Amino acid sequence: MILLDKPYVSDFLLQTIVENKIPVVKTAVAEELITSENIHWISKKDAIDKYTNSNSKLYTNSENSIGWISKNLNSTNLPQQIGVFKNKIHFREAIKTYFPNYFFEGIPFSELKTYTPEKLQFPIIIKPAVGFFSVGVHKIFSLNDWNATVEKVIHEVENLKEIYPKEVIDTTDFILEECIEGEEFAIDSYIDENGKPVILNILHHYFSSDADVSDRVYSTSKEIIENNYDKVFDFLSILSNVANLKNFPLHIEVRINEKGELIPIEVNPQRFGGWCTTADLAWYAYGFNCYQYFLENKKPNWNSVFKNKEHKAYSIVILDNNSGYKAEEIDSFNYEKVLSEFKNPLVLRKVDYTKFPLFGFVFVETSEENKEELSSILTSNLRNYITLKN
Repeated sequence: MILLDKPYVSDFLLQTIVENKIPVVKTAVAEELITSENIHWISKKDAIDKYTNSNSKLYTNSENSIGWISKNLNSTNLPQQIGVFKNKIHFREAIKTYFPNYFFEGIPFSELKTYTPEKLQFPIIIKPAVGFFSVGVHKIFSLNDWNATVEKVIHEVENLKEIYPKEVIDTTDFILEECIEGEEFAIDSYIDENGKPVILNILHHYFSSDADVSDRVYSTSKEIIENNYDKVFDFLSILSNVANLKNFPLHIEVRINEKGELIPIEVNPQRFGGWCTTADLAWYAYGFNCYQYFLENKKPNWNSVFKNKEHKAYSIVILDNNSGYKAEEIDSFNYEKVLSEFKNPLVLRKVDYTKFPLFGFVFVETSEENKEELSSILTSNLRNYITLKN
């Protein structure tokens, strides 16, 4: 089954649902999002019965669905398992046996202004305990930066309340964490019916600088997956054991340092990458369908997948609004100009920037001779694509 919710359902996910006759839970939001007449709807009652009594698999495209799960599937272990991962403080507590030297501390939002940061070892990361999409995340380099950053956080919290529901971003509590050194990776995966991990994709999350905590470029390739597969598999095995997972999709973020040590950042339950990004990219990059693979308990044959993929990378470019311009100041965004910057753009997805703090997504294929395309967009503030109102 699939439980659909806002903000976005891609054409590819919809096509997957229709072609494979995947049952979709009939909610008011799902009916609003998709108007196709070929949907195999399943009522709320039947969905609850099916999941509760037949070990049916459930995939969600959005963390907005967590509220529905908490309310309607509370007779199962699923809400509790989601809670372990969704709340970053609970997650750190659950895995601290495996990472005993990792510093973290939970702090109520109401106490940020009165917190005494002198005891902290900087740099430090501050973020909502329940968060999404790098929203509200800041890197604090020194004690002198503390007060200014807290003021930024307080200002952002007021704006967040109008965009995402509490299940997706809850600013009641924040977490302070040590700054993890190393390269960052995002992973789509699931735990199968026997509690064994299945890796569907590994993407390198690139940053423009040490201060950058944004989401702009994620890339996957044969080399990225092969170099990190074993470490990721071992970590997924830990997660499966900690939360007793079965038939459970996961999108996780980790860092791997120079010693080859994997340190987790966060785990996002019951879905792959947000806004139908990373799962859809796997199709354009490697030709297999992550949604179908999870629901049908399939595994990629990587030897076959990687044929003719040497020296190629497949990337998601997130056109987040880092321009410094407010949405109401912007008259238009030049998507065609963005596409012209890439030799082989694969997909363009526009987003209403007046409702969300981003302009859209571009999927691209690059090779060694044109990989600088990614470096250019990574450091761009996107102002050269924006026309302001008079």
